[in-house]
Amino acid sequence: MADRWLIRPARVADAARIAPLERRCFGDPWSVAAFEEVLAFPLGIGLVAERDREIGGYLVARAVVGEGEIMNLAVAPEHRQVGLGRRLLEAGLEALRGRGVHQVHLEVREGNAAARALYRRQGFEPIGRRAGYYRNPVEDAIVLRLTLPGHA
Repeated sequence: MADRWLIRPARVADAARIAPLERRCFGDPWSVAAFEEVLAFPLGIGLVAERDREIGGYLVARAVVGEGEIMNLAVAPEHRQVGLGRRLLEAGLEALRGRGVHQVHLEVREGNAAARALYRRQGFEPIGRRAGYYRNPVEDAIVLRLTLPGHA
């Protein structure tokens, strides 16, 4: 169950524990150093879902002058379909809102139906396409945008 996971801010020290999950979830994974950089970045936001010292999912984002970008969201395959991704996304959106963000953007693989459905349920709308954006395997990205409640 997703409610058994603690959603907490990620620390730079978590990068070495996040990266193996990243490699399991994505064909073109970020390195430990890339996670360390975004988690140390003052405008970065990192969240992890942790239970019994296991990281079951994470979200990384950034906020710059009222705009937010969700850079990465992943849930371990064995913990999917129980609401953990939704909880991470909601916590990430709340963290972005707390930084004064009014619009959030992200890219999602065209073929990732589960992620696209999650984002659609949260109110994200497609606004564009980036041809060949993903490399392994090559696939288009759908660009999504969400205007946070209270902003027009």
